[in-house]
Amino acid sequence: MTLWKQPISIELLSASSAGTAVSHLGIEFLEVGDDFIRARVPVDARTIQPYGLLHGGVAVVLAETLGSCGAAYCAPPGRRVVGLDINANHLKGTTGGWVTGIARPVHIGRSTQVWAMELTNDAGELTCVSRITMAVLEPK
Repeated sequence: MTLWKQPISIELLSASSAGTAVSHLGIEFLEVGDDFIRARVPVDARTIQPYGLLHGGVAVVLAETLGSCGAAYCAPPGRRVVGLDINANHLKGTTGGWVTGIARPVHIGRSTQVWAMELTNDAGELTCVSRITMAVLEPK
């Protein structure tokens, strides 16, 4: 059974991110499942830090994008979601290829949601774990 309360697809996610930091960094949405969203970011000149590693902030942008999109599409129609808190533990540096993230809900409440994200490199090694808390806002 799906948790989505609004229509969701790769095309809708991509369209909503056009012209934003998500598109500027080259983040690509890959898959939407019944209880997850998967996306990836390239490790290239746009996304590395001076040592040639994926910038930790870019990893957090990928994680926040996944968690925020998940929260938005499983919130009831007319509601908006905004981030309250995000944390990330960077576990392994990545110097090339792609970093792929997957987001799954930990808690879906009426006024808050918590999502967990795991990011991996092309070898499938865990590079970052993150958790985001989202507020669900009532319609104005």
